[in-house]
Amino acid sequence: MCVIMDNNVYEHIPAEQFEFQQLNAELHDQKLETKSRGYFADAMIRFKKNKSSVVAAWIILFLVMFSIISPLVSGIDVRHMDTVYKSHPPFIKAVADKFSDRNWCFWDGGYTHESQSESQLLVWEAIGMETGLNPVNRVISETVQKEKYRGQWRDVKYYTIENNKYYERGVVYRTVSYEEFQRIQDFQNESGIQVIYPYVESKDINDIKDNPNIWYQVKDAKGTPVVDADGNLIPAYSTNPALLQYKEYEGDDLVTVEVPYNSLRIESDPGNYMYGYVRSGSVTIRVCYFTYYQYINEGRLPNYIFGTNSLGQDLFTAIGVGARFSLIFAVAVSAINLCIGAVYGAIQGYYGGWIDLFLDRVSDILSGVPFIVVATLFKLHLADKVGIVPSFIFAFVLTGWIGMAALTRKQFYRFKGQEFVLAARTLGASDWRLMFKHVFPNSLGTIVTSCALVIPGVINSETNLTYLGIINLQEVFGTSIGVLLSQGQTSMTSAPHAMVFPAVFIALLLISFNLFGNGLRDAFNPSMRGVED
Repeated sequence: MCVIMDNNVYEHIPAEQFEFQQLNAELHDQKLETKSRGYFADAMIRFKKNKSSVVAAWIILFLVMFSIISPLVSGIDVRHMDTVYKSHPPFIKAVADKFSDRNWCFWDGGYTHESQSESQLLVWEAIGMETGLNPVNRVISETVQKEKYRGQWRDVKYYTIENNKYYERGVVYRTVSYEEFQRIQDFQNESGIQVIYPYVESKDINDIKDNPNIWYQVKDAKGTPVVDADGNLIPAYSTNPALLQYKEYEGDDLVTVEVPYNSLRIESDPGNYMYGYVRSGSVTIRVCYFTYYQYINEGRLPNYIFGTNSLGQDLFTAIGVGARFSLIFAVAVSAINLCIGAVYGAIQGYYGGWIDLFLDRVSDILSGVPFIVVATLFKLHLADKVGIVPSFIFAFVLTGWIGMAALTRKQFYRFKGQEFVLAARTLGASDWRLMFKHVFPNSLGTIVTSCALVIPGVINSETNLTYLGIINLQEVFGTSIGVLLSQGQTSMTSAPHAMVFPAVFIALLLISFNLFGNGLRDAFNPSMRGVED
C-alpha cells in the first residue's frame, strides 16, 4: 500500500504494519451506561436551571399556601366587620407590649398624630391611667407657639405623638339589656378582665357628654383638669346608688328594684362606685373597648397582622379569602379554555381547507365581542338564574378559548407535515391518533406556557372587574382582591396599608406567574430535549 506525500511522491507502507482489529470477533451493541430520561424528567432538569422561574414557582407556592392557611391562622371570619376598629394599622399585642420602648415596631398599632394640644395629650394619658392600656407610644416632637388669649399672648405647646390606635379609643358608652349587663359581669369574673368601668355623671364634669374618657374632675367644658396637692387627677366616678335602680309596679304598689353589680371593681374603688346607669329598661355602661372586644369575640384579642380596612375587616383573612377565590377561578377558567381551545385549534390546523376557513370565521366573530360587555350582560341577565360565579365563568369562557385555539392551530400547521407524522400515517394511524399522539405532544411546550400565562390574565381581569364594581363577589365570598383594592383606595391617606398589602399580593402573584410561564416555555420546548449547558 502506498500513500501520497508532498510533491506527489509515493511512499510504500510495509504490509507487516497492518493488522485486523476484530478478526473472528462477535460484534454486539454496547449496553447504555446511563439511564434513559423521559420527556417530563428532561423538562424538569431544564426548568431547574432557570433560577428566576424556580424562585417564581416558590413564590406562587407560598402565596397559594397563604390563601389556604391565613383564614385558619387568624381565627377571624372574613364577614366579621368591627365598626370601631376600622382602617387600623397592623397590631399584635404580644409584640407591641414587648417592643413598646422601641422607636419603631411594625405591629405596635402605631399611628402618628400631629399638632396635638396638651389637653388632648392629657386625655390619652388618662386612658392609660384608668385602663392600664396607655395609647401614647412616644412623643415624637414638641413645639411652642405664641397664641393670643383674652387679649394676652401666651405660650401654647403642641405635640407630634405616635399612638397605639387600638388603645386610644379608650372607654366608650354602651347601652345593654339587664341580661347582657349580667353576662358581661360573668365574663369579668371568669376571665379576670375588667370590661366595665365606673359611671361618670355629666353634671360632675361640666356637662361634657361626648367624651367618655374624661373620668376626672374638670374646671370647664374644655376639659381642664382639677388636680390635688400632688398634681394627680381627681376621680369623678359617681357614688349615687340611684343610678342602678328603677321603679316598677307590683300590683298597685310602686317598688324600687336594684340592678346588681357583683363583679370586678377597679383598684382605686373604695367599694361604692356605680358601674352603670339604668334607663328605660336597659343599662348604660362605660366599657373599655379593647376588653369589650375580647368579650364579644369570646376572649380573642384584636390581633390584626395586616391591620383592618375601611369596613373593619381583618386584611390578613380578607386577602387570603380573596386570593383563594381568584386562584381557583383562574385555574378553572384556564383548564376549560385549554380543553375547548386545544380541540378547536387541533381540528382547524390538522384538516385545514374549508373547515379551517369556517371555524376561523366563527372565532373572528366571537373575538369581536368586547369582554366587558359580555361580563356586564351575563351579570345582569344570567346571574339571577344560575348564580354570579357560573355567569362569571361563562363570560370568561365565551371568548377566552379563542387565543388558545389560534395557538394550537399554528402549532398543528407547523408539525403536521413533519416526517414522523407522515411515517405514522403510512403505518395506518388514525387522524385522532396523529393529532393527539404525535402532533399535540410536540406543541405541548408552547400550549402549556400559554395556559400558565392565561392564569394571571384571568386574575387580572377578575380583579379589574371587581375593582370597578361591575361584578360584586362580596355577597358570595365576603370579599375579593379587587374589592379590597377599591376599599383601600378610599383610605389611602389615613390607612395606606389597606391599599398596599392587597396591591403587593396581586403584583407578586402576576409577576411570578409570568416568570413561571417563561420557565415552562423553555422547559417544554422539544427542540431543547437532551441539551446540556
